[in-house]
Amino acid sequence: MELGISTFGEVRPEGVAGGATESHLRMQELLAEAKLADETGLDVFALGEHHRPDFIISAPEVALAGIATITRNIRLSSSVTVLSSADPVRTFQNFATLDLLSNGRAEIMAGRGSFTESFPLFGYSLGDYDALFIEKLTMLLEINRQEVMSWKGKYRAPFSNRGIYPRPLQPSLPIWLAAGGTPASAKRAGRLNLPLVLAILGGKPAQFVPFINLYREAAAEAGHDPATLQLGINSQFYVADSSDQATDEFYPSYEILMNRVGRERGWQPMTREQFEYLRLPDGPLFVGSVQEITDKILYQHTLFNHTRFLAQIVKGYIHHDKVLHAIKLFGTQVAPAVREALGR
Repeated sequence: MELGISTFGEVRPEGVAGGATESHLRMQELLAEAKLADETGLDVFALGEHHRPDFIISAPEVALAGIATITRNIRLSSSVTVLSSADPVRTFQNFATLDLLSNGRAEIMAGRGSFTESFPLFGYSLGDYDALFIEKLTMLLEINRQEVMSWKGKYRAPFSNRGIYPRPLQPSLPIWLAAGGTPASAKRAGRLNLPLVLAILGGKPAQFVPFINLYREAAAEAGHDPATLQLGINSQFYVADSSDQATDEFYPSYEILMNRVGRERGWQPMTREQFEYLRLPDGPLFVGSVQEITDKILYQHTLFNHTRFLAQIVKGYIHHDKVLHAIKLFGTQVAPAVREALGR
């Protein structure tokens, strides 16, 4: 199993047109987090695209390019690229450039996005939410397969017999699909024989077993070998020296984040009781000691037999030194224990 870090780069909204000192500091922190993840032997560092004042990553490939210059081995991925509101040609070019900069470590995680700010920002209608993604994914996959191509679709200007450059160092860019549990997403990824990342942020993980089965069944029906499929699980995470320390340090920021998003989506306010329920051994939230995190990763492996786990950092108001300590514990203690248990 590959083990990695994902983050959206949370930041306190500054409300300024320039002089964004908080955002500058947070970007420097992200560089330090990625460098440490690489040094501790983690496999992946992933940045998620958002277009909101409370996150600083609107261009994952640009931030990842900076990270590429200070890391050596770790794979560099988006988590996700909101492909529905992006240009597939430009997306491919940007990640191919990242691949050349990083000596072949770039990946794309394509999704429709759980937030919708990018649609009006780039002139797309939410009424075309699904159709946009399907067409643009088709185009991106075709670009990835061939140097010169022609294209005609509904949502982008056509072109004929054009080369798309640069080409990546890898034979092709790894393109993962990101999903939140929609059956259509599982079937699409399986039919296309694409790696799939499932974000489990709520609900019992065991509930998602039928979703994963659907993914593998769709692959088999399309003539692919389900045994070769790559599957990732992404869950919110924080590890500390003890279980109590982890919960006490993490919960205040988690409560703020969930209630801020919850107000937008009509959720009930988060309570400490709900939080403790979510972090039970069979729950979705990875918050606790090294042993608790290790045990939960291995428990979920019995459910999904997944090949990648991404620990999604929710920094919020946690001091950066503590976040770095969590990454260090993950890379130097959790990861070796998981790899040993799985016989890697």
